[in-house]
Amino acid sequence: MRIAARLERIADGIERLTTAIGRAAAWCALAIVLMVFAVVLMRYVLGLGSIWLTEAILYAHAALFLLAAAWTLKEGAHVRVDVFFAGASPRRRALIDLIGAALLLAPFVAALTWFALPYAGRSIAILERSREASGLPLVFLLKSLIPAFALLLGLQGIAQAIRAALTLAGKSA
Repeated sequence: MRIAARLERIADGIERLTTAIGRAAAWCALAIVLMVFAVVLMRYVLGLGSIWLTEAILYAHAALFLLAAAWTLKEGAHVRVDVFFAGASPRRRALIDLIGAALLLAPFVAALTWFALPYAGRSIAILERSREASGLPLVFLLKSLIPAFALLLGLQGIAQAIRAALTLAGKSA
């Protein structure tokens, strides 16, 4: 098998993974809406509050953004400087994507991983819980989303760089 075909299969596999995780995380938006509705209903109609439900909203919001970020990058829905990208040819777009992945995304992912792994690791080691007595006992899972975000974003950056390199080499798009 040609190396270009192998690289394209790797990029396809990464993109299937980030798409699947992103689509699953997108369901958190519905969960957030339903939980916020429940909190408002409980507070203003029943006069009750719920710390665990409020924390669950925070967790779902974090999961939505951290787990869907790589999918957003794949779909091109992220923030980018369109002044350089909008009217560019496919080769120029590929060059911008390759430079962006190598000089901007890779160092960000490396720094994030460097700081997030010990942070999440300490939380996992003690099975960190909410500071609130009736809060969720899952703070360690929330903090674990940060290295997961770095991993997924790094993988999608690799797929983006592969596709850009193949385009520049005239092998594929």
